[in-house]
Amino acid sequence: MELVSQAKSFGGVQGVYRHQSRETGTPMVFSVFVPPQAERGPRPVVWYLSGLTCTHANVTEKGQYQRACAELGLIFVAPDTSPRGEGVPDDPAYDFGQGAGFYVDATQSPWAQHFRMESYIVSELPALVGAEFPVDMARQGITGHSMGGHGALTLALKNPGRWKSVSAFAPISSPMRCPWGEKALGGYLGEDRAAWRRYDATALLEDGARLSELLVDQGGADNFLAEQLKPELLAAACEKAGVPLTLRMQPGYDHSYYFVSSFMADHLAWHAERLG
Repeated sequence: MELVSQAKSFGGVQGVYRHQSRETGTPMVFSVFVPPQAERGPRPVVWYLSGLTCTHANVTEKGQYQRACAELGLIFVAPDTSPRGEGVPDDPAYDFGQGAGFYVDATQSPWAQHFRMESYIVSELPALVGAEFPVDMARQGITGHSMGGHGALTLALKNPGRWKSVSAFAPISSPMRCPWGEKALGGYLGEDRAAWRRYDATALLEDGARLSELLVDQGGADNFLAEQLKPELLAAACEKAGVPLTLRMQPGYDHSYYFVSSFMADHLAWHAERLG
């Protein structure tokens, strides 16, 4: 693991790191904030999965989580959204290829060799973070924005008990039923829509997966609300499955980091309460 940069922040340390990933076959960059309480022992961790076009840097620089994490004693980890670099396939559009890994393990050529973001987030990166940072791996939460909200929901639903707290900012609630998701799942997984269900939060709920509870914030002025995000589908699936969902529609907020940063402290306090 290589240190890219490091800075003191609210008594803690904000670092950016690079390592060679066995899952993606490429170098991967991620950021970690370690609060001052970690000097006294391992701390709970919140994983944050970013949205389309983003790297670790978007939330690290714009998410405004450092103060809240320092006050609450939370470690905050922000991975990249896809493999990158020479030899990694890409697409000219912003919503597919590099920067748009959708947190799946691709099965279709040419994506299958490098686009293994599910295995990277679930297995490889936690093992590295657990070995290198003072993390209490028994107390993990997960959240994310947009495509990353989709990732947080689906990974938590498929790995029951792994993350003790789950939330999302404007998640893609049903990729099978929106243009972003249909393009990504079709490209990475092929045309068999049955194979897409394990990467769709509403479908996973319909198929029996469960969460203990869920917090979602959604901007009311989000340009992607009706066509891409469709929180009403998630709400209906949670109600039918008996999963307690707190869905907060926030009037006037859009899809940007002005929205995410406005409610970041709320989400972190919610996670901290459940992570003890």
